[in-house]
Amino acid sequence: MRAQDWPQVRAIYLAGIATGNATFEQNVPEWEKWDAGHLHQARIVARGKGDAEILGWAALSAVSGRCVYAGVAEVSVYVAERPRGRRVGWQLMERLITDSETAGIWTLQAGIFPENAASIALHERAGFRVVGRRERIGQMNGLWRDVVLLERRSSIIG
Repeated sequence: MRAQDWPQVRAIYLAGIATGNATFEQNVPEWEKWDAGHLHQARIVARGKGDAEILGWAALSAVSGRCVYAGVAEVSVYVAERPRGRRVGWQLMERLITDSETAGIWTLQAGIFPENAASIALHERAGFRVVGRRERIGQMNGLWRDVVLLERRSSIIG
């Protein structure tokens, strides 16, 4: 992912927000804020033919600034609406896992709304396991939402 990819990445992120089942976020930050909040390792975009169209993106963010958690990262994977069902999410996840392990990350974690069954299935297929459920952890549009917690431990790092 490059800074010039941001307009398309942002549009995919906005579409995810609009579903109401992708994130608690209500707005997409400007590039500078998003860039500062995500690790520089494992920022990935899936490109269509000719490399002009971005089909999806994936990135990692630190779960803590404490050094003991340096090898633990939160996963974000977003796929544009049109290419869904064409394995774009799977390709992004495979690359994200490979790049995270190259960067020395031993644990990937995700918090997913239980209504987002496709995302939970993708994560489980990639070796994530459900480790719990945080009930009524946050409000969104006046409604309490649960979050399913998943994690993947590397078999080669840590």
